Order: sequence, then structure tokens, then C-alpha cells
Amino acid sequence: MKTSVTMMYGIGETLGERIDHLERVRELQARTGGFTAFICWPLQPENTPSMRDQPKTDAVDYLRTVAMARIVLDNVPNLQASWVTMGMKIGQLALRFGCNDFGSLMIEENVVSAANTTYRTTTDEMERLIRDAGFTPARRRQDYSIIREADPEPAGAVA
Repeated sequence: MKTSVTMMYGIGETLGERIDHLERVRELQARTGGFTAFICWPLQPENTPSMRDQPKTDAVDYLRTVAMARIVLDNVPNLQASWVTMGMKIGQLALRFGCNDFGSLMIEENVVSAANTTYRTTTDEMERLIRDAGFTPARRRQDYSIIREADPEPAGAVA
């Protein structure tokens, strides 16, 4: 079964430990080919009671992490921008730092919502941000196959 792989960071780990995590993802992908995408996002300490003492990471740290992931994870085909945690503008900038997926409109995201950091947007706004970053927006399925305008949606699918 294909799936995405994630990395939450900012809990006091070293940069070396982050790289180690990425290398392990790369090795597992080389063995299995099971990952369709990689997504990283920072700890939201202000809304995580047991982690409130951790310093909050910033947008520069996020973009550096995304850029390093794109280099290390050359065998993972997609990197998803975490606009849900970082906001629209940083999500847009992440497209220039190695992400090729702006994600999708989420019906519910329990992990991020629990930390009270969920940003919300519309399809039109997402498409505008992608175009403004110099890319062409496209709708996709969970397996990353592109949905063409004339393609019918499978029964029960959510765009």
C-alpha cells in the first residue's frame, strides 16, 4: 500500500538527527518504493502543553528543512508544502524550495487542528498562490495521478 511519510520537527532534536531521519526515509523508500510524498511540519509548542518549553521554529528553519528534504529524498517523488501549519505565503514559498505539491483542501486534519494552527483557504486561493509562484495548478488523486478536466471522478471521490 502506498502512503505519505511525515516528519514533525522542533522538539529539541539536532540538525544531524533531522538528516538521519531523512536518510532513513530515503533508505526505506529505496527498499519499498512505498512513499508517494513527504510532508514535514514544525512543532507548535504554544498549543502543545507538554512541549510549551520548546522554542518555536521559524519559517526560515521550515524552508531549510524542506530544501534539505528535496535533496536527500530524491527518490520520493512528491514533497508537500505544509501551508496548513505555516500559512499560505510560506506554503507558496515552499514551492520554490523543493515542494511540488501544495496539498489539498482538507475536510479534517486532527493533528494540526489539535494544536490550533490550521489555516483555511479556498480552491481559488490555492490556485492563485500556485500561479503567482510561477507554477501551473493541477488537481490530483491520492496516488498523484492528475485529474484532467474531461476525466470523470471515481464514485465517492472527494476533490
